[in-house]
Amino acid sequence: MTDTRIEGIPGAETWRMIEPVLKGWSDDQKYYIEDKEDNKLLLRLSAGKSFARKQDEFALIKRFNELDFPMSQALGFGTCSAAGREEQVYMLLTWVEGVPLEDRLTVLAPEEQYKLGIEAGRILKKIHSIPCSNDLSGWEMSMQTKMLRRIKEYEDCPYHLDGDEQAIHYVKENISLIHNVEKVWHHGDFHVGNLIYTPEGGIGVIDFNRWDTGDYAEEFYKVQFFDRELSIPFAKGKLDGYFAGSPPEAFWRRQALYVAYSSLFSIKWAIPFGMDEIQGMLARGRQAFQDYDAFHRYIPRWYTE
Repeated sequence: MTDTRIEGIPGAETWRMIEPVLKGWSDDQKYYIEDKEDNKLLLRLSAGKSFARKQDEFALIKRFNELDFPMSQALGFGTCSAAGREEQVYMLLTWVEGVPLEDRLTVLAPEEQYKLGIEAGRILKKIHSIPCSNDLSGWEMSMQTKMLRRIKEYEDCPYHLDGDEQAIHYVKENISLIHNVEKVWHHGDFHVGNLIYTPEGGIGVIDFNRWDTGDYAEEFYKVQFFDRELSIPFAKGKLDGYFAGSPPEAFWRRQALYVAYSSLFSIKWAIPFGMDEIQGMLARGRQAFQDYDAFHRYIPRWYTE
C-alpha cells in the first residue's frame, strides 16, 4: 500500500507497498518499496538539516555505481514532506537482492567463506580506486588530535579493559604512522553487517551513509571487531583479496594502531546505547587484546595461525 503521507517524491504515486526497514544503526528512516511494475526500491529519509551531507553521499554513490559490483543504484534525491513532520531529505535507491551476509555466512563451508572474503576485499579495493579530489592537507593533524582526544574520553569513562595501559601506550607511540599515507574515499562501515549474500552466491554492498575520506588502512579495523568475530576465513579472505596476497608490514602496523584505538574508544561510544552494547564492545576489546598479545605484536594471531 502506498504511504500517501509522503509528498514530493517523483513516482511515489506508483508505489503499491512500503514497509519500514528496522535493521541497522543509521539515523535514517529506511523503507522497502515495491511499485506497480514490481521494481524493488530503498527509500532513505533524513533530517532536513542533513541536506548537504546527504547530497554529497548521493553524488558519491553515483560515482561508485560506475564500478562493477552489486550495490544500490542511485535513482533520486531531494526534499519531501510527511504528515506531522518537518521537511525531510529523501534518497531513492534500488534494492539489493539477497539476504544479509551475516545471516548466511556461517552455514557455508570455510572454503566458501574465504572465497566470499576474497570477493569483498576486491570490491573494497575498487571503492578505494576512485580518485579522491577532497583537500586532505590537514587530515593527519586533525586525525591525530581526534584519536588522542578520544583516548582521553575513554580514560575518563567508567568502563575499562584490564591491561589497557599497553593499548594506550601503543596508540601514543605509533600515532605518527598515520602521516604521509594514501588517502581514499571510504565506504565508512565496510564489514559483514553491511554486505548482502546475493542470489548468485556473491557479495552486494549497502549502506554508504558513513562515508568519509582518509587513510585506506583505517577502513579495515572493523575486520577485527565484526568480520573476525563471525568468520575468520572470511576475515582472512577480505585482507588477501584486497592486497592480492598477504598484506604488507606497513599496513599491519597501522591496522594495529587503529584496532588499539578503536578497542578503547568504542567502549565510550557504546555508553548511550545501553549495557548490552557496552558489554559487547568490552568483549570485542578483550578479544583484540588477546589476538594482538596486548599489542606486543602487530599481526593478529587469527591471521597467522
